[in-house]
Amino acid sequence: MDIKDIKTLIKVITDTDITEFEMETEEQRLLIKRGPDQEVFHVAAPAYAPQAVAPVAAPVAGAAAAAPAAAAAPAVNDKHDTITSPIVGTFYAAPSPESDSYVKIGDIVDAGQTLCIVEAMKLMNEIEAEYKCKIVEIAKNDAQPVEFGDTLFVVEKV
Repeated sequence: MDIKDIKTLIKVITDTDITEFEMETEEQRLLIKRGPDQEVFHVAAPAYAPQAVAPVAAPVAGAAAAAPAAAAAPAVNDKHDTITSPIVGTFYAAPSPESDSYVKIGDIVDAGQTLCIVEAMKLMNEIEAEYKCKIVEIAKNDAQPVEFGDTLFVVEKV
C-alpha cells in the first residue's frame, strides 16, 4: 500500500464516525485511530492484613466494665448535645492558619453559623450550627483527622 492509498483511507475514515480502523496483510499491518484516547484510572485497594484478635476477658463487675467506655466519650449530660462530623476528613477550626477560629468555648452561635471546616479530598466543607447554641467544648484539635460521626463540638441549646 502506498502513501496515496493511506491518505485516501484516512480521508474516508475522518469523514465517517469510525474511530478505529485496522487492516493486516501478509506484508503489512495498518492501524488508524482517531479521537482522544480514553484515560484509564486504576485505584489500588488498601492492603488488608488479618490481625490476630486477643481474647476478651469476661467482665468481673458490670459497673467496673462500663466505666472505661464512659471515659472514652466526651462528657455529655442531659442539657448538652454534640455536633458530629458528617464526613471523613481533616478538622480545621479556622478558615486559614493566620485567621482566628470560627468559634471559641463559651461563644453563642446562631443556626447556620459556620463552626469549623472539614476538608475532604481537597474540598473545604463548612460545618454549620443546626440551631442556636452555646459552645461548651471543642472536641478536636486543628488539623486533626476526623471520621464520620466523630464528635466535633459539645454544645448547649439556647
